[in-house]
Amino acid sequence: MIATGVLTALSLHFLSAPYGRYDRSGWGPKIPSRLGWIVMEAPACLGFLAVFLQGQHRFETVPLLFLALWQLHYLHRAFIFPFRMRVSGKKMPASVALMAVFFNTWNLYINARHISHLGTYPSGWLTSPQFLVGVALFLGGYAVNLWADTVLLNLRKPGEKGYKIPHGGLFNLVASPNYLGEIVEWVGWAILTWSLSGWAFAVYTAANIGPRALTHLQWYKKTFPDYPSNRKAIIPYIL
Repeated sequence: MIATGVLTALSLHFLSAPYGRYDRSGWGPKIPSRLGWIVMEAPACLGFLAVFLQGQHRFETVPLLFLALWQLHYLHRAFIFPFRMRVSGKKMPASVALMAVFFNTWNLYINARHISHLGTYPSGWLTSPQFLVGVALFLGGYAVNLWADTVLLNLRKPGEKGYKIPHGGLFNLVASPNYLGEIVEWVGWAILTWSLSGWAFAVYTAANIGPRALTHLQWYKKTFPDYPSNRKAIIPYIL
């Protein structure tokens, strides 16, 4: 997965993923965007639970807390966020959704299998530096991601179309604080689980959405002549 992340980052440097504002022809048949999001993200929620329940540590305290944190993200991503989106009439390539299903299935398996079966997490893990730092980053990143998504969803009033420049909070510093929050979130997951599977997910997340944040910044500058020149793509003051 780490190697795939490197290849993904390289490819996305030259080719933007064909959904959202970068939707284009040539990627096969399309499905409604809301359905596509549910199809993409539901396996990471339901499949993770199914694999987790097969592990020998499934009823232990620490793995159950890991499960709760994972589901906090993916229950929202799979079954709440798609219905908050204003995508009436919009479609996305079915091929994009299927590629996401493949990755999410791969990712959910290695992470659920580790925390519920292969890893060992005694109750004392809850006071370890890894858990305390990791859970703080996870929840902080989740909060930033949720806040930024809400700002973006509220930019357009019902019935409005087109794009606007977001303002306020981290949006005054970077083009994609939602992506920044998600990367921080999964780095937190890697730390709190202290697992290679967690780090693989964090690396792939950064490799996948980091280049998209750079593309977003370029798109904003090209589309809006008055776009603030001091904003970075994803890391305040740096990148």
